[in-house]
Amino acid sequence: MRRTTVTAALLTGALVLTGCGSDSGADVSVSAAYMPQPLSDSMAAGFLTIANKGGTDDELTSVTSDIGEVTVHETVDSAMREVRELPVPAHGELVLESGGNHLMFENLTRRPKQGETVSVELRFADSGTVTVRMPVKSATYTPDSGH
Repeated sequence: MRRTTVTAALLTGALVLTGCGSDSGADVSVSAAYMPQPLSDSMAAGFLTIANKGGTDDELTSVTSDIGEVTVHETVDSAMREVRELPVPAHGELVLESGGNHLMFENLTRRPKQGETVSVELRFADSGTVTVRMPVKSATYTPDSGH
């Protein structure tokens, strides 16, 4: 009887600790990042997927890069507009993709070329700053997955 009680107590403790660890706070990661080689000397776009495995919603609040100003754009009904933030839902994703929500690089200090990488810092309301190395792909690149 005592052995069953001890085993049950240990199992309950493990489940409580597991629940606390996986559901507390936002837990963001970035994948499938890329920038099509810009056709313009002054503007470019960036795409990526942000996953939030945590139990708390987060928000992408700003983006910076050493190659120019970066703004976050939302696309609704084929209309693009700059927004202050985009939500990253708990246990969900925020997908920035061609034809949808995306990053807009403006006033470029240099025109990135295919094969180079561009460094960006993504700032989140709860998760802090995440630095991403964004590879520059061909202007006509279409990802197979992730977008």
